[in-house]
Amino acid sequence: MHRPRKRFGQNFLHDPNIIRRIVGSIAPQAGDNLLEIGPGQGALTFPVLEACGKLTAIELDRDLVTLLNEKKPANAALTIISQDALKADFSGFGEALRVIGNLPYNISSPLLFHLLGYAAHIRDMHFMLQKEVVDRMTAAPGSKTYGRLSVMIQALCRAEKLFDVPPGAFFPPPAVDSSIVRLVPRDPAGIPAHDPAVFAKVVSQSFSQRRKTLRNNLKGLISSDAMESIGLSPSERAENLSVDDFFRLSALADG
Repeated sequence: MHRPRKRFGQNFLHDPNIIRRIVGSIAPQAGDNLLEIGPGQGALTFPVLEACGKLTAIELDRDLVTLLNEKKPANAALTIISQDALKADFSGFGEALRVIGNLPYNISSPLLFHLLGYAAHIRDMHFMLQKEVVDRMTAAPGSKTYGRLSVMIQALCRAEKLFDVPPGAFFPPPAVDSSIVRLVPRDPAGIPAHDPAVFAKVVSQSFSQRRKTLRNNLKGLISSDAMESIGLSPSERAENLSVDDFFRLSALADG
């Protein structure tokens, strides 16, 4: 048995019904270019490998790399890379990449943003994340959970919450509920032209103080007159703007 390590944020999935449901949601097929982040003890790894025949996995914990290599069937097309996923170049794994994983909750947001930088190479992503994070990722404008993460994710992906997973499905059980989310990168042709750095700054600054208006939060970056010129009220709050509204604000700041 491998003792879960807190510094790696390890909580190992063990519920067979949840595992079957996740694999069914991923629907791996022969020929798919599948990459798993954080395979742990292989709860998803081996069922997915059985369905698609080939899988690459990235694991930071070297003891788990050894364990997985010992557990994998003879002649299985399973490649296990000992690497920090936050530093991985995902363009090197080929095109139409399908990324899956039970992501360590302590690095989930930075890892998601790292992956979005390779959206052009990715077909879809299925992740287990903290329920609160998934709720924020999939939130609609006007809701209490809609914020910076919602906009940044939805600007580049279609985000869909699939189902919740209780703490008891893991060992050790985490202190929070979890959820499965599906992310499908948007067609680049349908994404308005923008400077990613400017867009990120506009979104971050817009939500810097949620109770304040765009006029206050974007002061010095975008004038009230400029906002009104594209049909946005300076007295509006960021939580009520659509993703496309933020693209239009970003164009003003970039200009």
